[in-house]
Amino acid sequence: MKPANMWNHFKTITEHKFFVMVNCFRVGLYRQGLLHDLSKYSPEEFLIGAKYYQGNRSPNAAEREKYGFSRAWLHHKGRNKHHFEYWIDFSVRKEEGLVGHKMPLNYVVEMVMDRIAACKVYRGKDYTDRSPLEYYERESRFIVIHPETRALLEKLLKMLAAKGERRTFAYMRRLLRWEALAKEASGR
Repeated sequence: MKPANMWNHFKTITEHKFFVMVNCFRVGLYRQGLLHDLSKYSPEEFLIGAKYYQGNRSPNAAEREKYGFSRAWLHHKGRNKHHFEYWIDFSVRKEEGLVGHKMPLNYVVEMVMDRIAACKVYRGKDYTDRSPLEYYERESRFIVIHPETRALLEKLLKMLAAKGERRTFAYMRRLLRWEALAKEASGR
């Protein structure tokens, strides 16, 4: 493994983490912003990421192309609740098989911030507020995700594309506040 790849991978994941942190802070998710993607620095993820580092896309894609799956991705998605894949499990009705379970709002918001940051890091100066929606649209028909989570994710990505970060983040901040107030009122 080239030392330059290790350094460049470290810079890439740290830049991504920084973007997510700043945006999570903008909507009031301070703890999630600080803790976002810490598993990427673990040996299980970092060493594979450095080995397959290319700079213009996730190293997990290159590992997946070589082996048919990505060990680093399996490790990552199993530890980070902002990935819809974390929420895939068997249905209580066995005939349904594996299904996406509804994600809590705070993780859906973090997922949006994650997608924004990934697009900013990998697209660089070509990033626009439509980039996260375009990325989602390329993969959306292949994913297993709860219908309500899908609807909210699509709403937020479309809002971002049409109205920009300032208005979309303000809306997400309000959603998080309303949810907190509702939990407080119900005594949870």
